Amino acid sequence: MTREKTDFWVGLFILLGLIALVFLALRAGNMSSFSFAPTYQVQAYFDNVGGLKVRAPIKSSGVVVGRVAAIGFDNQKFQASVVLDLEKSYEFPADSSASILTSGLLGEQYIGLTPGGEDKNLSDGSTIQMTQSAVVLEDLISKFLYDSAEKEGASHASPN
Repeated sequence: MTREKTDFWVGLFILLGLIALVFLALRAGNMSSFSFAPTYQVQAYFDNVGGLKVRAPIKSSGVVVGRVAAIGFDNQKFQASVVLDLEKSYEFPADSSASILTSGLLGEQYIGLTPGGEDKNLSDGSTIQMTQSAVVLEDLISKFLYDSAEKEGASHASPN
């Protein structure tokens, strides 16, 4: 009887260990917040999505209201096409805007939704018209270096 009891406890311990490993794997893969809440899909177009990834959070006022469902490229508009899965419990006006933001200085990127003031709400298949692309750190640095080199060149060229 003690052998069977020991086998039971060892099996239970291994099962709990496997559950803990699955939980950690989902947490590390940003998939821990599986939401089975009903959603509606909205489309947005950006000039540059930077490092935005599928399953990235969509936040409004710091609250996660959805996830990025897909990222692609539109051959007609020559822009990145992003499909957003928004939870049906969160309704946004049709003139809301979407921006690609970064958590901290070099953190992960997410989409920030800013509600508009229109009476009509976004619905399944709607397109967000006002978007702001990701700020690319390399572009900012090169712009800064180019501007400072241009100012220095202008100061040397001016007559004394």
